Amino acid sequence: MELPLDHFRLIGVSPSATSEEILRAFQLRLDKTPDEGFTNEVLTQRSELLRLTADLLTDPDSRREYENLLLNGAAGLDLSSNREVAGLILLWESGSPKEAFKITRKALQPPQTPALGSSREADLTLLAALSSRDAAIQEQEQRSYSNAADFLQEGIQLLQRMGKLWEIRKNLEEDLVSLLPYRILDLLSRDLNQNESHQKGLSMLENLIIKRGGLEGKNKSEYINYLNQQEFESFFQQIKPFLTVQEQIDLFLELQKRGSSEAGFLAFLSLTAIGFARKKPEKLFEARKILKKLNLSGLDSMPLIGCLDLLLADINQSTARFLSSSDDKLREWLNNYPGEKLEAICIFCKNWLENDVLVGYRDIDLKEIDLDSWFQDKEIQEFIEQLENKSNRTILKSRLQNQLYFKDQESSKGLSSNPEINSNNFEEGRLPLPGGFRQDQEQEKVIDEKSQAEEIIKNKSIEFYKYAIEKIAELKFNFGEALENNKIFNKSPYFTYLCAFLILFAFGLGAGLLRNSFKKPLQEKEIVNNSLLSNTNKKKIFNEDLKQNYKKKAFDNSKIILSEKINKIPFPVEEIKTASPSLEQIKYLINTWLLNKSNFLAGKSEINLSKIVQNDLIYRLTKERESDIQKGIYKNINTNIENIALLTQTASRITVSVDLKYTEKILKTNGEVINETTFTPILKVKYILGFSNNSWKLVDYISGV
Repeated sequence: MELPLDHFRLIGVSPSATSEEILRAFQLRLDKTPDEGFTNEVLTQRSELLRLTADLLTDPDSRREYENLLLNGAAGLDLSSNREVAGLILLWESGSPKEAFKITRKALQPPQTPALGSSREADLTLLAALSSRDAAIQEQEQRSYSNAADFLQEGIQLLQRMGKLWEIRKNLEEDLVSLLPYRILDLLSRDLNQNESHQKGLSMLENLIIKRGGLEGKNKSEYINYLNQQEFESFFQQIKPFLTVQEQIDLFLELQKRGSSEAGFLAFLSLTAIGFARKKPEKLFEARKILKKLNLSGLDSMPLIGCLDLLLADINQSTARFLSSSDDKLREWLNNYPGEKLEAICIFCKNWLENDVLVGYRDIDLKEIDLDSWFQDKEIQEFIEQLENKSNRTILKSRLQNQLYFKDQESSKGLSSNPEINSNNFEEGRLPLPGGFRQDQEQEKVIDEKSQAEEIIKNKSIEFYKYAIEKIAELKFNFGEALENNKIFNKSPYFTYLCAFLILFAFGLGAGLLRNSFKKPLQEKEIVNNSLLSNTNKKKIFNEDLKQNYKKKAFDNSKIILSEKINKIPFPVEEIKTASPSLEQIKYLINTWLLNKSNFLAGKSEINLSKIVQNDLIYRLTKERESDIQKGIYKNINTNIENIALLTQTASRITVSVDLKYTEKILKTNGEVINETTFTPILKVKYILGFSNNSWKLVDYISGV
């Protein structure tokens, strides 16, 4: 078996370590034997491997020969079969749990499966469990939560198959449960092009919420110990911006069906958001329908419904909603507003949309809420016109049905005094006078007029009939008061002729009224727009603050972006392939290393120096950065090479002494300085270069020599 491990990493020292340092590290490794339950046989093999490595690295000739092999591309240790498990343990201890787990898992599968009940099987199973957990922890530190979960799941499945280590398996299962919120965040925060990962995250999120008993967390579940209600709410606020508005609508509607009132309110907000942002007024109706059915304690729904009424150009209804609010301060503000109430409602609606509705969606990013453009949109105007026409027809139908109902009640009770009344009257569309339900003489006259009009048009076509009924009802609606007060409708021989005249007059007037009924919605919206335009000066102060804040944020953001771009400009990496490089070339290589290292430790760029730096050195730097991230810090390092001198030079190795001006600041992520170090006047550093793959690479460095 070949392990991705060299002798330096096996014993835990750097390639520049002295013999004394190697022997000290060897003794520490011997004294720090793993106590997780490995067999004595494999621990003995581990000690033997450490001893062989120490002997090789402390012998000058053997070490020189081995270093040449490394420089020429040799990698990994080839171990005999009886030392493989010990080598895997040392690989795990060296900080490579992912590699150790993958090789161990393979060794436990056919055809390499060890004998059942053997010490090799026991050691490999234990190592697989321990390395899978450490690999998961390592992935979590790098915020790769989905990968961490994969390691845990594979470890659990392996232990289930082997039927061993029940306690460790239970710990892995608990780790997997506690990792779920982070897995969901990892999957959903990825690019939407990764559709499979995104859908998997959505499914996991929905299942988590359902098991908890909705957004309110009504059920006790396995997650309650790892994610209480307060933690869940904080987690959900992080998740929400990674979902599209339609995904949120689908999720919240499903949760509402399962009894979650909080989800119903969020569905209302999401439907309002997609309705306004995509200019789909029909979605506002769905939102209003949901809100009216909600029964959330402490929720004053009147101003919210009023905002929807405003967006649908129903000014009177919107004003009535606001004045019906249970919030005394809101009503007081509205009544005492120095301008018109419409202007105040528009301001409230705009702020509500901006701060509560159109936030937290992956695919909605409106820079400014413009109510004028909403009302001026042609499709919205047409929709509102259709809505108003439909509403007028619904009111008329309701009135006619009420009259038919009263007549039916009178006939069934035998209260009618008119012998001509029979069931055929209703089939023919007639509206005879309900004598038993008269309240006064004036009401009788109005109903009689309507009955006469319907008698005249009963043989016309269905379309013309409906049109006439609608126009007569509209005529009654507009002029009812005048007709009721007119004494000409006292019963007389001329009554029939007068009604006939009125009907003919109504037909001519009906065309004009029909035209006006279509103009009415446009006129109302024109009133809204004129009102908004007339109050432009009053709203300038309000909008100016918003614009200034937005411009300032945009300017600040542009500075941040520009700064990030400048800091992330990579320094050019050029290989040195000359057999005998000059000091200037060596200085350039070291300077490239220092500048890129500084940016990497400051979190400004990635490290990509494999062309001029050996992998072990890059690995050490990466571990240092990972440790800083875990501690919540970063380092700001400034260096300048003052002098460089050649110490030794062979065909495969060069050492130089460098005088550096060196300043290092350690800061928290919020910018707070924790510590500052400056070497005065200079810091002496010894750099070691090796010739590998036809180019020179930085192998190691020693400070203070």
